[in-house]
Amino acid sequence: MKLFARLLLVALSAALLFGCASTTPKDGAAVESRDGAADGAGTSGAQQGGTSGDALNDPSSPLYKKIVYFDLDSSEVKQEDRATVSAHAKHLADNPEELVTLEGHADERGSREYNLALGERRGNAVRQLLMAEGASAKQIQVVSYGEEKPVDAGHEESSWSQNRRVEFVYSSR
Repeated sequence: MKLFARLLLVALSAALLFGCASTTPKDGAAVESRDGAADGAGTSGAQQGGTSGDALNDPSSPLYKKIVYFDLDSSEVKQEDRATVSAHAKHLADNPEELVTLEGHADERGSREYNLALGERRGNAVRQLLMAEGASAKQIQVVSYGEEKPVDAGHEESSWSQNRRVEFVYSSR
């Protein structure tokens, strides 16, 4: 009988623990999916209240786009992404307490070392444009993940094109 009670207690504890898991962040922030769309409808009062972080989470804002894509073996920011970079530069210049990490990525082709260097060149290219348009060097950090964090694990051009990117990740001082 004692063994049955212990097993029942363990089973109930596990059910309670796993049954209460949630995929919605506690602060109600939207979670960005692979395609850049926000999942989750909840927004906190602070997000609705007009703070500078609002524009980063507002789908109608140019700051909502936080990914810049690159051509194969290129670290040149495409013309169609320059407005996105400009909007982020203005946001950083207007909000000196904001920090951004530029995460550089590459597709799986090329050696690990080459892809790490390419991801860094991509991050630095975006960094240079941000600084040229008013962001402070102290606000920007560049990190390269190379091919280590693919968005799409496929092995064809449609997947590779999604993995050749720089992502803007914001935080505050």
